[in-house]
Amino acid sequence: MKISISKEIRVGIVFVIATAVLIWGVMYLKGLEFFTHKRVVYAVYMRVNGLVKSNPVVISGLKVGQVKDLYFSRRDRGKIIAELYLINDYPIPKNSTAVITSSDLLGSKQVAIVIGDSQEMINEGDTLKATIEATLGEELNQQIIPLKKKTEKLIGSIDTLAGTLQQVLNESTRNNLAKSIENIKDALQNLSHLTYNIDTLVGGEKVRLSKIIKNVESISNNLKQNNDKINHIFTNFSNISDSIAKLNIPSTLVQVNNAIRNLSQVIDKVNKGNGSLGLLINNNDLYQELTKAAKDLNLLLEDIKANPKKYLKVSVF
Repeated sequence: MKISISKEIRVGIVFVIATAVLIWGVMYLKGLEFFTHKRVVYAVYMRVNGLVKSNPVVISGLKVGQVKDLYFSRRDRGKIIAELYLINDYPIPKNSTAVITSSDLLGSKQVAIVIGDSQEMINEGDTLKATIEATLGEELNQQIIPLKKKTEKLIGSIDTLAGTLQQVLNESTRNNLAKSIENIKDALQNLSHLTYNIDTLVGGEKVRLSKIIKNVESISNNLKQNNDKINHIFTNFSNISDSIAKLNIPSTLVQVNNAIRNLSQVIDKVNKGNGSLGLLINNNDLYQELTKAAKDLNLLLEDIKANPKKYLKVSVF
């Protein structure tokens, strides 16, 4: 039995097929393929710098998805949530970062996922850390602003220095500086004359200086030649010092002090008339008696010499 299809139905079927092919082609061009595994992850930004839907998501420059949607967060005002559509099963660590960067020189944006080092991988619906790559203008500002501040400080310092110099370098100060420069010039001239005089003196006394240097060399040679004798002399001095050290001089000095002290005590007793010697020295009567006895003894000896028979008797049997 032959089934007849009306012209309208055939047109409708062709339209549906064409529409499906068109939708598939548009989705394919956007990177959204049917019958492939897809994951949706999120990233939260303070600003997106021109990022729009369908911008690519890349890892190391390779496209792995696209931006599905962008909308403001309901819980955190001012923050923008980006839905990232990943179309492959590439393992992405949880500490990876979604960075908004420029994809070309025209300023088109993309989300570059910088892979982290965590052992735990993201799952469907997880949120990645989010940052924004600085633009060329922002980088220039970051470099220029510190330089600008330093320049402003330098200009301020120069202004302060100029004002200080203007206050210091008045007419009186300038005159003093001129006088100082003149004095320095005179001092340099005097130094030049002194140098000339020294050169003249050295030139005139060159022969004497040569002789002095020769004498010094001769003395040094003699010292070198008599080095053994000098060492022997120093050795003798060392031996003498050792001998003196062995004499126990402190003990000897103590004994001398004791002897002097004892002698002083004896002299003190003699002066006070104590003892025989003290009596002899201090008693005038005893001295006179001794003198008289000595005189009588002398007279007796003289008489004995003069008249020996008077004192000696000789008998003959």
